[in-house]
Amino acid sequence: MKKLKPYLRWVILGATLFFLVNTFKNHWREVTQIDLQSLGWGYLAIAFLLTFLAHFWSAWVWSWILSTFKQPLGGLAAVKVYLITNIAKYLPGNVWHFYGRIKAIVNAGGTATVASIAVLLDPLLMAAAALLMVIVSGIGTIWLQILGLTLVLIGIHPLILNPVMHYLSRLKGNPTPVELKSYPWLLLLGEWIFVLLRGMGFIGVVMAFLTVNISQLPYLLSVFSLAWLLGLIVPGAPGGLGIFEATAIASLNPTDFPSGLVLAIVAIYRLISIVAEAIAAFFVFLTELWQKSRH
Repeated sequence: MKKLKPYLRWVILGATLFFLVNTFKNHWREVTQIDLQSLGWGYLAIAFLLTFLAHFWSAWVWSWILSTFKQPLGGLAAVKVYLITNIAKYLPGNVWHFYGRIKAIVNAGGTATVASIAVLLDPLLMAAAALLMVIVSGIGTIWLQILGLTLVLIGIHPLILNPVMHYLSRLKGNPTPVELKSYPWLLLLGEWIFVLLRGMGFIGVVMAFLTVNISQLPYLLSVFSLAWLLGLIVPGAPGGLGIFEATAIASLNPTDFPSGLVLAIVAIYRLISIVAEAIAAFFVFLTELWQKSRH
C-alpha cells in the first residue's frame, strides 16, 4: 500500500479527467448551442457575491477557531491570513494553504502543535457541515453518510480532541494547557452557514441557465454539498478541481438538468469561485500595502 500510495492521486486525477473529457465529447453539441445572450447575468452576479461573501465568512469562522484555542493570531489579522493563503490550495499537493496558516500562527507566537490542530479542525468542521447538508435530501447511501458524520462529530468532541492535543504537545516537548472547554457547536454552525452560502452561489449559476422550482432547492444544495465534500477530501485534486465537477455532473438528474448545461454550469461556477478567492486575496494584499505605506 505504501508503494501504491504515491500513485493513488494520479489514478484518481486520471479517472476524473477521463470522465470529464468523455462527458464533454458526448455532449459538446449541447454546450455549443448555449445562447450566452439569454443567460441570467443577474443570477451570475448574485452567485459571485454569495461566493465572495462565503470566503470572507469562512475566514471569520477560522478566526473563531483560533480564538477557541487561545492562539495569538485572531480577529482581522486571522481573516487576512486565511484569505491570502486560501488561493494556495490550488497548488500541487493541496497542503500549502495549511502550511501558510500554521506558519502565520507560529510567527505570531503560537505553538506548532496547537496551530496544526486548529488549522485541521477547519476542514473537519466543513466536512461535517457538508454531510449535514447532504443528508437533508437523502442523496446517496444514507447510512454511510450518517456513519461518516457520526465519526467526524465524535472526533471533534473535547473528550477525544483534548487528549490528542495533550499527547502531541508532550511528544513535541512543548506541553500546553490549551483545550476545548465545550463542544464546538457554534463553530460547526458557522461552517454550515459557509456551505449554505457556497451552495446558494451554485444555485445562482444553475438559475442563470435553467428555471428552478422551490422544491428543487434542497436537492441542488445536497448535490452541491456532496460534490464539494468529495472535492475537499479526495486526494490528488488541488482545490477539488475535477472531483467537484465530475461529482456534480454524475449526481444531477439529466432529465431535469441536461448534461450539456451542467457542463457549462460547473465550469462557470468554478470560474466564479476562483475569481472570488483571487479578488479576496488581492484585496487583502492591497490593504496590507496601504497600511505599510502609511507607516
